[in-house]
Amino acid sequence: MSGSAPPLAPAPPDAGRAPLRRRRRALGLAAALIGLILVCALSLLFGSRPVSVPEVVRALTTWPADGIAEAAVQSRIPRTALGLLVGAALGLAGALLQGATRNPLGDPGLLGVSSGASLAVVLGIAVAGVTSMSAYVWLALAGAGLTAGLVYGISSLGREGATPLKLALAGAAATAALTSLISAVLLSRADTFDVFRFWQVGGISGARFGDMLQVLPFLLVGAALALGTGRGLDALALGDDVASGLGRRAGRIRGIAAVAAVLLCGAATAIAGPIGFLGLTMPHLARAVTGPDYRWILPYSAVFGAVLLLAADVLGRVLTRPGDIQVGIMTALLGAPVLIAIVRRRRVVAL
Repeated sequence: MSGSAPPLAPAPPDAGRAPLRRRRRALGLAAALIGLILVCALSLLFGSRPVSVPEVVRALTTWPADGIAEAAVQSRIPRTALGLLVGAALGLAGALLQGATRNPLGDPGLLGVSSGASLAVVLGIAVAGVTSMSAYVWLALAGAGLTAGLVYGISSLGREGATPLKLALAGAAATAALTSLISAVLLSRADTFDVFRFWQVGGISGARFGDMLQVLPFLLVGAALALGTGRGLDALALGDDVASGLGRRAGRIRGIAAVAAVLLCGAATAIAGPIGFLGLTMPHLARAVTGPDYRWILPYSAVFGAVLLLAADVLGRVLTRPGDIQVGIMTALLGAPVLIAIVRRRRVVAL
């Protein structure tokens, strides 16, 4: 009949699954946050001197401490807080770099950003005698930004532009060159080496809230920019032409992601030293749980990064008690097998 209403179009096959998928992702993120709380508790419990749960409770409710155990717990609180900040920052930075470059090997360490920040700090110590955290932050940010621009510029040369393979090769070359320069400066300046050697390994021992307050604004701005790029990175994953067709500006998205990654990586490197593999492994772990949606990959990467960094720090304390293995060594030991697994995959494609 001409007056009858047209039949309703069938719903897309995925229409009913979207709410269920979102619910599962939200529950997964809640579970990861619970895991983060548990790791924080372990970070307060374990160290050169093991303490009990009641002693931890007393330490958190009694300030200043009135016993050796409570004092031990209170000395671990800044270390735990720094582990949260640095782990989340490096996890976020890795997810940003992988999404912006569409490179599954995108990582602040592999792309030379951490080495650039380290070289800037070394030169500041050797040439200007810099010792303050505020100066470290600005030097690290400048070094990370210049290196990121250099690597992207080199990889953009040629007809194909900045392909994932060219980015990885340019980053590896930059890392090797910058590491050689760092070694040259340290070998020629013994006083600089004494200041730099513990920072270079990467660690969160000796954390102080005063230092954290100096890097916190950079981390907060970087995190806010990062979490706002989720939809843009999803569009970039489809290719620049498709992203433009969807009304997204690929250059603007990459620029915001690059600024956020430099802020996160530079500030984290300034306060904790170059800690590797977190930025590489956490986005892959997050992607295995969430799928390809960067609106979820980014927060998952931040939480997973904090969990892994604190877990590695606790493990380093327990294995060599009463000694202490720096967390940068532990994350390398845990992250190296993941890197090998990624490289050995049959298909390494742009993300």
